[in-house]
Amino acid sequence: MWEKLNEIAVRKLWGSDLSSAGKFRIFFITTLRLLYGAVRDISEGQLTLRAMSLVYTSLLSLVPLLAVSFSVLKAFGIHNQIRPFLYNFLAPLGEQGSELAERIITFVGNVNVTVLGYLGLATLLYTVVSVIQKIEDAFNYIWKIDKPRGFMRRVSDYISVLLVGPVLVFSALGITASLLSTSLLQKLFALEPFGTLVYVAGRIVPYLIISAAFTFAYLFIPNTKVKLSSALVGGASAGILWETSGWAFTSFIVSSKQYSAIYSGFAILLLFMIWIYLSWLILLVGASIAFYHQFPRSLSPHRERGFLQARGREKLAFLIMYFVGYSYYHTTPPWTLAGMTERTGLPVEAVREVITVLIRRGLLVETCDTPPVYLLKRDGETIMLKEIYASVMAEGDGSFPSGEECAEIDRISQNIDSAIDTALAGATLKGLLLSCRK
Repeated sequence: MWEKLNEIAVRKLWGSDLSSAGKFRIFFITTLRLLYGAVRDISEGQLTLRAMSLVYTSLLSLVPLLAVSFSVLKAFGIHNQIRPFLYNFLAPLGEQGSELAERIITFVGNVNVTVLGYLGLATLLYTVVSVIQKIEDAFNYIWKIDKPRGFMRRVSDYISVLLVGPVLVFSALGITASLLSTSLLQKLFALEPFGTLVYVAGRIVPYLIISAAFTFAYLFIPNTKVKLSSALVGGASAGILWETSGWAFTSFIVSSKQYSAIYSGFAILLLFMIWIYLSWLILLVGASIAFYHQFPRSLSPHRERGFLQARGREKLAFLIMYFVGYSYYHTTPPWTLAGMTERTGLPVEAVREVITVLIRRGLLVETCDTPPVYLLKRDGETIMLKEIYASVMAEGDGSFPSGEECAEIDRISQNIDSAIDTALAGATLKGLLLSCRK
């Protein structure tokens, strides 16, 4: 049944030409394609597994993370904002959420950083940092990134998140609450239509705040350059899904008496773990939507590793080397992965796979920029076209032993190799650049 539904969805979403469609139809079909990609990622199981892993890490690091944030916020005099933040996050748990929030605040208040010692402090920081590292690993998986941040960059970025992030978030919440409580605004809210507008804004603002938080995560955490528009799409989708899930969680799960009857005092812990799992899963789903928005070619319904055949990898390798060589000899801006993906019109997975092969074979080099750019490792006069061809054709294929069943088959294979050698004999990358028109 699932295969039939998937077949119908693929035919409806990718079977029509959108080049002559109206704006509304394009928007509608594009939205459905993004949702299809997110649902497909969930069904493959990796997002759910990573969300489960983050639940375990969250339970271990929740109190240390809040303790570090509390210590930083206390230095700025805004530590009292943690309480309303926890109340808001645990609101889907109903009345028990308030009790749980108070218990967490009590635990955090009992953590005395000054008596931990160097080993205890290091363990505390490691527990906190491990959460951010696991989130980055999950995001890198979604964005098809094999190379994580370097150690020093991780240290600097994570310290920025731990020190600056809480201050900015809770300061914004405190300033907003102070402004809304001023007498001038209270008198203004009593007048119409300002009162109605404030009521509507009160319903919309929570969606905007959580969407902004998700957007910031999608911009900052992945080890790649994420477009602002893509991060906004993913953040808005995750924000709406998170607020809606919170309402549904409260209405249909927390209000049920079955959990209390079965699990008794453990019911609140069980519901807390389920809510954390849903929150992490929503975060990863939003990241998936942001990725597909930035790289729509990866939404291909028949996506699989190695989808490019041998001739496709061959042509793509020559094309990538041509792009990089042209930018070198004509002093044009160097190429990034996103630029090559947009220029070739291929999914990012295919372009990244061939680039990785070319780097491993010593033809390209990746810089440490953000995002990284790709340069020739050797001069174009020393890079032979035969070398480019061999790098992608031999990668992962292994060697096939010559059999004695049919000598004619071996002779045909040798003739093909000889023809390729003859066609590429003496040809270099620089010669290709000179022979191609601009």
